[in-house]
Amino acid sequence: MTTQQIPVVVLAGFLGAGKTTLLNHLLRSSRGTRIGVMVNDFGDIGIDAMRIAGQVGSTVSLGNGCLCCAVDASELDEYLEVLTRPESRLDVIVIEASGLAEPQELVRMVLASENERIVYGGLVQVVDAAEFSATRERHPETDRHLPIADLVVVNKTDRVSGPELLAVHETVGALAGKAVVVDATHGRIDPELLFDRVVPEGEIEGQMSIEDILYGDGDDDGDADGDGDPRAHTHTSYETVSLTAATPLHPRRLMAFLDARPEGLYRIKGFVDFGAADPDNRYAVHAVGRFLRFYPERWPAGEERLTQLVLIGSGVDAAGLRKELAECGQNGPQDAPDEHSMWGVLRYVQQTEEEPEAP
Repeated sequence: MTTQQIPVVVLAGFLGAGKTTLLNHLLRSSRGTRIGVMVNDFGDIGIDAMRIAGQVGSTVSLGNGCLCCAVDASELDEYLEVLTRPESRLDVIVIEASGLAEPQELVRMVLASENERIVYGGLVQVVDAAEFSATRERHPETDRHLPIADLVVVNKTDRVSGPELLAVHETVGALAGKAVVVDATHGRIDPELLFDRVVPEGEIEGQMSIEDILYGDGDDDGDADGDGDPRAHTHTSYETVSLTAATPLHPRRLMAFLDARPEGLYRIKGFVDFGAADPDNRYAVHAVGRFLRFYPERWPAGEERLTQLVLIGSGVDAAGLRKELAECGQNGPQDAPDEHSMWGVLRYVQQTEEEPEAP
């Protein structure tokens, strides 16, 4: 069986955009999920234990199963090795880009890492809706950062009018291309957009946690304006589309679907049955933004051979996605994949020293 890899999410955004607020929200709503955080300065993170840590090279346990370490960019791989040790039992790692390096450099370092225990979890770029135009003037590199983002969080939407927010979306959309764009207030996005939350034993999935109740209306930036806007107290919306298919999928048609993923579709996870194209293995699939990877693993003994996928995004057409995926199914013996049909899939299988390169 494939060892579960830890997604590494890069969190970027200029000073004041609200990325630290978003990071604190993820930590407070972690519940049973163990989060590792890499930052270059503990000072703005609203956890007392982190405020007293102080120096690069420090590692702090946050008491809720999460860990934090202060690093600089040159130490990234070293601390990935520390945080991914089995005894840490982390479920996700978040790297705050500010002060460490350009976001694209951090993404490059994560993708180039030889650490087999991690997988790229996407670049999340946070922008301030109210200060977006001024930020672009002060930081023209914004126009370079947005096109490489996988998810753009337009934060502080409660501070702008409807037309102003629409103008921000038009500019962000033009710069960010196919990146998913979601709105948020006080950095409150649903963690499910970024990673799979662990539900503690005895807790019902989806129920409100103590953290939700205690911090639901909180604002770590201290910028609540008390205007009663209901958007300030809710997670940004997203949709989850689940698909189960008993018919094996045709590798070429599935790759055509994945290559043309519709706008708004941010994450894909699950298992694919390619039938006669590889009867011995099912393929775990992990896609975030533009990143895609397959992991072949032996079918568990006695398990029904099904394709089971979960697609997560914002503003997606659920019925359309189900229809497109259904059209990827194999249509009887006459539609059996040929010997070359798996090449497109194998391009996205991580090679090991024992495995030959895909043709």
